[in-house]
Amino acid sequence: MLHDQEAVCKACPCGSTQPFNLCCEPLIGGKKNAATAEALMRSRYTAFSLGAIDYLIDTTAPEMRRPDDAAVLNEQTKATIWSSLRVVAKQAGENDDTNGTVEFKASFTAGDETGVLHETSRFRQDGGQWFYVDGDVEVMLTD
Repeated sequence: MLHDQEAVCKACPCGSTQPFNLCCEPLIGGKKNAATAEALMRSRYTAFSLGAIDYLIDTTAPEMRRPDDAAVLNEQTKATIWSSLRVVAKQAGENDDTNGTVEFKASFTAGDETGVLHETSRFRQDGGQWFYVDGDVEVMLTD
């Protein structure tokens, strides 16, 4: 029973104020779709931190998927530890929108390097499901 209570209280990796089991876990587990572009971005960050590769592929716009995505994502998720996420700005991307952008900064460690990934991601909603389309990415290594 204590294990279940720990799971309920575990903070979501996406940095929201909600516990994981009420925030990103239902999305990653396929129990519900993200209601907004920001919710999808947060759940994808969490999926990167947990190595949920199938979710990352499934939430990428179909025309942007590549045959080697699983191998590339597997390598990236094993080599990178994500430590924090901060949403900088968002435009549209609400439940009744068809497109949206979310700008964020995500701190990481990869090997002996630490840094911040700064991305403005573009999302599209098709048939009630949000998809990551692409983004403008800048990686800044820190000392």
